[in-house]
Amino acid sequence: MKYKRVIARLDVKNNALVKGIHLEGLRVLGHPSEFADSYYKNGIDEIIYIDTVASLYERNGLVDLVRQTAEHIFVPLTVGGGIRTLSDVEELLKSGADKVCINTGAIRNPKLITEIAEKYGSSTIVVGIEVTNYEGKYLAFTDNGREFTGLDAIEWSKRAQDLGAGEILLTSVDRDGTGLGVDKVLFERVNQAVTIPIIVHGGVGNYMQIIEAFNEYDVDSICLASILHYDLINDLKKSDTVLGNKSFIRSNIIKKNISPISIDDLKIKLINSGVRVRVL
Repeated sequence: MKYKRVIARLDVKNNALVKGIHLEGLRVLGHPSEFADSYYKNGIDEIIYIDTVASLYERNGLVDLVRQTAEHIFVPLTVGGGIRTLSDVEELLKSGADKVCINTGAIRNPKLITEIAEKYGSSTIVVGIEVTNYEGKYLAFTDNGREFTGLDAIEWSKRAQDLGAGEILLTSVDRDGTGLGVDKVLFERVNQAVTIPIIVHGGVGNYMQIIEAFNEYDVDSICLASILHYDLINDLKKSDTVLGNKSFIRSNIIKKNISPISIDDLKIKLINSGVRVRVL
């Protein structure tokens, strides 16, 4: 019986950690390296960095952050945003990333998935799929859920696997930041279409929803943001390294459906509920 994975997603904009709802309305929370350090020390299984403005600049701007993180954080590190060529992948891997996550680049050039898999191995490539439910159909989007790709998300997940993807980062745009729970139907449909691991992201507001996803939906990995980030705001908000507008940090306002929790407390609750997870 394999371990379930708890993964932290850190969306980065102009060197600041941000979080929004439905991948929009991004609020500055602090410096991403401080959050990553805390998650690592408290037992996170993996970390995902996403450059949220990479599509605007058509490049990933996280190389320095990845290099800094890899020097002292020793869990798998995935980096996404603005990856369009093998050179982009090589730069990030040399900087310390273990895996890359591609969305727009894969949709524009599906052969890129195969090229990365053939050169670096399928375990190196995660295909990100941002999904919106429209009249009962799950559709794939890019650019933080703003641009419709014309693709059915379920069919695209199967094709991504066939092209060589090692994992799928499955984001429910509808649920992101809402605290309303995982989209079970979306996960089950993609899970029926592929055999590679699925990282479920979007909608988690409390630890009971995570237990439900692991024990009842048989989710392999869950990617968390709000529920973890908001637990750290009070500890880190006085940091001099926080960048950007700090009004949200100072407000102490947490969305009503979000019940923040630390990594170590979450893992204790998971273990007590029969979920097999790694501990420090």
